[in-house]
Amino acid sequence: MNDISANHIDVYPVRAFQDNYVWTLRQGSNAAVVDPGDAKPVLAYLKAQKLKLTAILNTHHHADHVGGNAELLEHFPVPVYGPYDERIPTVSHRVREGDRFTLQEFGVEFEVFEIPGHTKSHIAFYGGGMLYCGDTLFACGCGRLFEGTPAQMYDSLAKLAQLPAATRVYCGHEYTMANIKFGKVVEAGNAELAKWEQAAGAQRAKDEPTLPSTLAQEKLANPFLRCDQPEVIAAASKHAGKPLKDPVSVLGAIREWKNNF
Repeated sequence: MNDISANHIDVYPVRAFQDNYVWTLRQGSNAAVVDPGDAKPVLAYLKAQKLKLTAILNTHHHADHVGGNAELLEHFPVPVYGPYDERIPTVSHRVREGDRFTLQEFGVEFEVFEIPGHTKSHIAFYGGGMLYCGDTLFACGCGRLFEGTPAQMYDSLAKLAQLPAATRVYCGHEYTMANIKFGKVVEAGNAELAKWEQAAGAQRAKDEPTLPSTLAQEKLANPFLRCDQPEVIAAASKHAGKPLKDPVSVLGAIREWKNNF
């Protein structure tokens, strides 16, 4: 599998569990990882590539995103950037909305966004044209509302949608094909979904990641970013059995629909 270039930084998807990606930034002999739920595949990759870990970034507290922190820290005593959430005790640098920090080895500055919905304390990291958004924004989808509300998720997605269209979206899971299948039910008339399905299907047939996507692509086809579109509103209203007029209600209806899809 080839590295996915983001400006001058290579980003490699280390696979974990069934469908997680531990995004690994590479610059020379240095590496930083985002959401290492399992240390073992990360350590194996670092060893094989002769890389030194220099930082860990965590978006939220779920074990499949932070479960590898402690073991990685035993091998590499590095800073861990993450949200203000005591459920991630290994975080050494807690960050919140508007905070900025620089990974010196990579020459990239990240800005932090608070994006609650999937969890209360979920954050995203944006820098170098890259967005690491955990389980909030997926390719053609969004995360389940485990700790947040439809209003919080709507606001979080709207915040991310304001970033430049070319922003590369690195989310936490390989859910793209299933999300597109749902999107085609919600907005059957959207031709972008068929094009995306064909391209993503070809990638999966070769066992390649469908990620990163771009914000431009998400805004064209992701139903959770299109809750103001007539066809999405109509589908959500039909599923809910009542007319839905505001986009927050539409998002809540299609998220609940997706839960059981």
